[in-house]
Amino acid sequence: MTVFDPLILPNGSTIKNRIAKAAMEENMADADQAPSEALMRLYQAWADGGAGLIITGNVMVDGRAMTGPGGVVLQDDQQLDKFKRWASISRSGGAQVWLQINHPGRQMQANLGQKAWAPSAVPLELGSLSRLFATPHVMTAAVIEDVIQRFARSARLGEQAGFTGVEIHAAHGYLLSQFLSPLTNQRTDEWGGSLDNRARLLLEIVKAVRAVVSADFAVAVKLNSADFQRGGFSADEARQVVERLNDLGVDLVELSGGSYEAPAMQGQARDGRTLAREAYFVEFARDIQTVARMPVMVTGGVRRRPVAESVVASGVDMVGIGTALAIDPYLPRDWLQGKDTAPQLPPITWKNKTIASLANMAVVKFQLGKLSRDKKTDPTVSPLRALIEQQLATVWRTRQYRRWVEKRQPVVPAS
Repeated sequence: MTVFDPLILPNGSTIKNRIAKAAMEENMADADQAPSEALMRLYQAWADGGAGLIITGNVMVDGRAMTGPGGVVLQDDQQLDKFKRWASISRSGGAQVWLQINHPGRQMQANLGQKAWAPSAVPLELGSLSRLFATPHVMTAAVIEDVIQRFARSARLGEQAGFTGVEIHAAHGYLLSQFLSPLTNQRTDEWGGSLDNRARLLLEIVKAVRAVVSADFAVAVKLNSADFQRGGFSADEARQVVERLNDLGVDLVELSGGSYEAPAMQGQARDGRTLAREAYFVEFARDIQTVARMPVMVTGGVRRRPVAESVVASGVDMVGIGTALAIDPYLPRDWLQGKDTAPQLPPITWKNKTIASLANMAVVKFQLGKLSRDKKTDPTVSPLRALIEQQLATVWRTRQYRRWVEKRQPVVPAS
């Protein structure tokens, strides 16, 4: 088995090779929180690059719940034509294209002016940066049911727009991951306590999504193999969740790990655990594969073809690549042509790990910005410059988002 062999999913559809463009948060929505022209150009590059699967950055199921101010929102059909164009461009190279649908829960900036919801009122612990995130409100039964229906609605709209699947984001400390973790889910009702209860929201969302999309529309789940925090969601619990997903029509499980508090998806872990430089979730993937009846994809750090080939040779079905494809969107095409391309970013060794993590994300977004303007990427960009530019962009996009919210507020007649 090689990375350029096709993969047949449980729904019967085929992915042309085993290389996936993993989701990266672009924050490139237009003034309507819909796909922008810049986003279209970015995805044209990835479409031309040769990956078999393209997974979009976060698409929000609720415009009041944002992972970032420039996030794309798909909660109704008002901007569906833009999503249709996005899907068409992204599929133009023969890849399957899945929307990553998400809800941030407590991981939402306070200055967006929205109420943050979470399973429990547990605030983020990010040192001096904690003040940027408000303490969340405990979700009521009605709010939970609304979230379930919003995931299903976004999936149905995604299929109408021409995407070939969705990936339900239950990793990286976002809402569904918060429900799975006993650190952030301290509920005593049917949504908390035992793993069955903590996994209930994810399972109900999967069932609701599968019920409203066609049989050949892919439904995938992104799951933390662990959240790398003592007392949190563990690898053994991840295995048990996958067992519960086996009978729900899931076409693929992507394994990653970490959260805002412990960004292991970038190769860092709060508990000092040593992670391999490349493919650092493969060990977990092999373990999960002993129980998974659907294909398993591993994402994290891969940038060289020999590493990607070794991942697939070990039995893992797909390799997700993020940062390397932000630097070189044509990496799969290069590998197929026999080029020994291995793009990478210089390591950021700042003492403050939280700020270093933000800088790393900013450097990646700097590359995405270059690609969205049809310009050559610059992996050697100063992390400080990238971080400052990203912060300025965030300020501007926050204002844009708040204007969008105000425009959508219903007008209350004078009494």
